[in-house]
Amino acid sequence: MISFSNTNRRKFREHLEHERYDLLIIGGGITGAGILLDAQTRGLKAALIEMQDFAQGTSSRSTKLIHGGLRYLKQLELALVAEVGRERAIVHKNAPHLTIAEKMLLPLTKNGSIGKLGAWFGLWLYDYLAGVKKEERRIMLSADEVLKREPLLDKSKTIGGVLYYEYRTDDARLTFEIIKEAVERGGLALNYVKAEKMVVNQAGKVTGVQAQDMLSGESFPIHAEYIINATGPWVDETDALDQTSRKSKIIHTKGVHIVIDHKKLPIRQSVYFDVPDGRMVFAIPREGKTYIGTTDTFYSGDIKNPEITGEDCQYLVNAVNEVFSDAAIQVGDIESGWAGLRPLVREEGKAPSAISRKDEVFEYESGLITIAGGKLTGYRKMAEKVVDIVRKRIKARNGKDIGPCQTAMVKLAGGKFSSSLEKDLAGYVKEGNSLGLSENETERIFYRFGSNTKKVLDFARKPPVNDLPLYWSIQLQYCLEEELIANADDFFVRRTGALYFDIGQVKKHKEAVVAYMAAYFQWPENFKLEQLKSVDTLLVHC
Repeated sequence: MISFSNTNRRKFREHLEHERYDLLIIGGGITGAGILLDAQTRGLKAALIEMQDFAQGTSSRSTKLIHGGLRYLKQLELALVAEVGRERAIVHKNAPHLTIAEKMLLPLTKNGSIGKLGAWFGLWLYDYLAGVKKEERRIMLSADEVLKREPLLDKSKTIGGVLYYEYRTDDARLTFEIIKEAVERGGLALNYVKAEKMVVNQAGKVTGVQAQDMLSGESFPIHAEYIINATGPWVDETDALDQTSRKSKIIHTKGVHIVIDHKKLPIRQSVYFDVPDGRMVFAIPREGKTYIGTTDTFYSGDIKNPEITGEDCQYLVNAVNEVFSDAAIQVGDIESGWAGLRPLVREEGKAPSAISRKDEVFEYESGLITIAGGKLTGYRKMAEKVVDIVRKRIKARNGKDIGPCQTAMVKLAGGKFSSSLEKDLAGYVKEGNSLGLSENETERIFYRFGSNTKKVLDFARKPPVNDLPLYWSIQLQYCLEEELIANADDFFVRRTGALYFDIGQVKKHKEAVVAYMAAYFQWPENFKLEQLKSVDTLLVHC
């Protein structure tokens, strides 16, 4: 198999143009990635195209948690709580390096929206429905115990609390691990390819798309038996290419997260707290930072680049200062952040937080299949639902049965450990130390790339990137050779998360990264300058 590098882009495009696929997925977020893997493991010949980078939309802009479904109890979506609880366990099993158990403290306060009895019952029901394992079930805490765990909380308001577990993740990397696993199994995925037009036969059935390579500007056809629209916030826009589709299925709500230095809010653990308007907000320590979110407001602006407004920032700053009485953080303390859109199935008359996070599948006369709504944790079940529809169609057409979903047992690309996660990590730390990496640096690489860490470390034995520390040099070279990056922000945002949690290093090394990429891809000088400008724009507007 040729390396998953954009230097091989023309070869990938030739496959897309000249072969016929069983399934073509439009959309390279986590839903599309899940469909690609599901289809490929059932023996279908599947391909995926994404008009931006993989996970560039909603799938890199979440709260970065694999939720167990606690938030859905408020909406009484009990079946959804049970499903995401089961799914969380599966994701953890198949990608343990990207699903790290995180203790969550839920403080209970005077006049808060959650009382002691309600919290006890809600968390009991959550443990039961989500199938939470014994060692991670809720623990009720007294006020003194809560304040001992988190002294920054307002002592005058705290009346008790609950300790429970969520799983921290890197949403973009999880999406990419799914795509890589599908590609390793024979699937094809290519970023920066946009579906411009549906190809329709004389019977009015979609048989492919006319696509445009967004990097070269060239157009080419892709042919497939079944077309899947999994474009998230762009679902309605993509459906509009099909004349038989139902329009305006989606309503967008915006969720904003901000990042500050951990010293500004030195919480000892993650806290999930309610704010005066009845919403819930997370504050989560990560890699020397604390990130806070999320907001939930209707949105009708630029889908590609949802903005973080001053009002968004002030809302989250006020929420933190209300709960952590001695924090006194200010908008000026914000180092970075991200705004993501939730593509929710339209329910007229409901407030943003009240709209269901359930997914829904739409089938059209043309044969187009569209999936809308949903959530990060439930990606695998969403994929199963879509591929099951294809399964029925194939069986009706020629009697062939491709079989049921198999992905519950499929380890993702970086989740294939030789013994255990802990033992493999210890071995990599030892190897990293011999190469000149600190233990912390190797651990960060490990929890980013998992069982592919060995491939990353191997680049330490090759010529380094000029003016880059070893830690960044080997990650950049690996991502260029194995992770299909095409632009600098692919590397800084979605492959490493550095723009959010290590922004100082981005500012320090952006010129060296862009210079190396320019030589690697043989960019003209004007495009190199555009890349630097793009990174600078992200540094200002993130």
